[in-house]
Amino acid sequence: MHEALVLLEDYGDDIRLKKVSEYYETEPQGEIKDQPWFTNQVVELEIDAEIWSPPGFLSTCTAIEAKMGRTRAVPGGPRPLDMDIIAWGDVEMDMSFLTLPHPRAKERAFVLVPLKEIAPDYVFPDGTTIDQALSAIEYRMEGRKIWQDS
Repeated sequence: MHEALVLLEDYGDDIRLKKVSEYYETEPQGEIKDQPWFTNQVVELEIDAEIWSPPGFLSTCTAIEAKMGRTRAVPGGPRPLDMDIIAWGDVEMDMSFLTLPHPRAKERAFVLVPLKEIAPDYVFPDGTTIDQALSAIEYRMEGRKIWQDS
């Protein structure tokens, strides 16, 4: 992820890194289990809302993924990078290509664990806290390895 953050710096001073979680290794989720484990991290950015909109920022993330060699040939398959917007402040949005907050964030330990690390008091727009979301799912951890059947 560090390389992707460096690429974000190319987009100007209106995107600032505020917090970065540790890296967490996660077993592949979904149908394609025979692939390398994923490395997950959550970052908090301060983004100038007068310049950036969530769809515009998602487009930038997609461009960075492409620069780093991501192709979308196999959904859920191996990829060098996958950048998702988990939340955009308290914005709620449902578009064909972007839903905020991320529709599966509360179901994924690989999102919630690092999110809790950098924002332990985070509350989703529906009132769900990080702790409530974590207690509602089944997962296990050893160090910074996360297992979760999906």
